[in-house]
Amino acid sequence: MVWDPQQYLKFSGHRLRPAVDLLMRVPDFAVRTIADLGAGAGNVSKLLKDRWPAATVTGVEGSAEMVGAGKKAAPEIEWLQQDLASWRPGHSYDLIYSNATLHWLSDHAVLFPALMQKVEPGGTLAVQMPRNFTAPSHLLIAETALNGPWRSKVEHLVTPPPVGPPAFYHQLLAPLSEAIDIWETEYLQVLQGENRSRNGPRAPGSRAIWMSCKARRGPRSRQPMASGWRTPTRRIPPDRRYFPSGGCS
Repeated sequence: MVWDPQQYLKFSGHRLRPAVDLLMRVPDFAVRTIADLGAGAGNVSKLLKDRWPAATVTGVEGSAEMVGAGKKAAPEIEWLQQDLASWRPGHSYDLIYSNATLHWLSDHAVLFPALMQKVEPGGTLAVQMPRNFTAPSHLLIAETALNGPWRSKVEHLVTPPPVGPPAFYHQLLAPLSEAIDIWETEYLQVLQGENRSRNGPRAPGSRAIWMSCKARRGPRSRQPMASGWRTPTRRIPPDRRYFPSGGCS
């Protein structure tokens, strides 16, 4: 069966667009085994299976709730509940795919070469991560967390950007890859609703910060961030995504 990329554009809503864009950049080759790291409830896992129906697709997900939902929604996927920080597969894969997950893991200098070592010769590591940690919305979250009476409770959640510059990943992948494809895309979304900006971009850890603030100070702890986002210039916020990928030699 010839894979038609246009078929998958119908899945390209705002949240899935980066995942579909990454999938469309993976070259056509004989894929037998796929690991979808951070598979969630299987939305992208099903697309991977649709493109390579003969392949065994393993969805690796740390949340028991997500794995439960995935088993119901995508029974054709093999599911593994596993914390990605401790994922040590016993065999290699033709394709290791990860959409908006690896930025949650630390020490990319060790992580990315370790993942490449688990890619079969001629296979591909395909990764997408957000890279908007210096956006106004994200900076405002950190500023609010560090300048309120709740600081002692949440300052440990304000961390440096977890994703490095392109040259960093090129340096990591180059010794292990025969073809490196690194690019960046900035998506734009018109946010809807009364709290359109507040309900749109969320930094990693922002939910934990909000929950800690709420427990400490109540719902009013959101007010500084909400007022900061209610500006006309932020109704179409940029969402920058970063795609470091490599083919195993």
